[in-house]
Amino acid sequence: MRLSSGVRVVAAFEAAKGLLVLAVGFGLLSLVHRNVQLAAEVLVGHFHLNPASRVPRVFLELAGRLSDQRLWLLAGFACGYAGIRLVEAYGLWRDRRWAEWFALASGGLYIPIEVYELLVGVSWLKVGTLLVNVAIVAYMILVLRNSRRDGAHEAH
Repeated sequence: MRLSSGVRVVAAFEAAKGLLVLAVGFGLLSLVHRNVQLAAEVLVGHFHLNPASRVPRVFLELAGRLSDQRLWLLAGFACGYAGIRLVEAYGLWRDRRWAEWFALASGGLYIPIEVYELLVGVSWLKVGTLLVNVAIVAYMILVLRNSRRDGAHEAH
């Protein structure tokens, strides 16, 4: 029994991540030859954030260090990552076994990092990210086990 409807949910999730990161990459490119520091200050002001508090302060400091070369580099990494997520989503949507293995491996790689981040400091975002990732990895294990069983029965 294939669990294709659940795999399609995972595929849609991966595609959404890929498209989001792709949009971020294009957003970074739109900042080339612009005053990134000023754009960051406007963004912080737009959301009524206190520029002296921790997260906005770090954001503003990072923005001040972004050169055009770094923006191109970050945009390139974003496009590469987005490409990987979109290829994975395509493979999952088309019910490709390699994509199931890839989803399991790529999701599993993040779990130790997410656990470490939780040890550094707990937040709802970190807990939610870990739970979603663990659920996807567990589900992909189930899908791969079922597909192996189905393949064994078809061979006999």
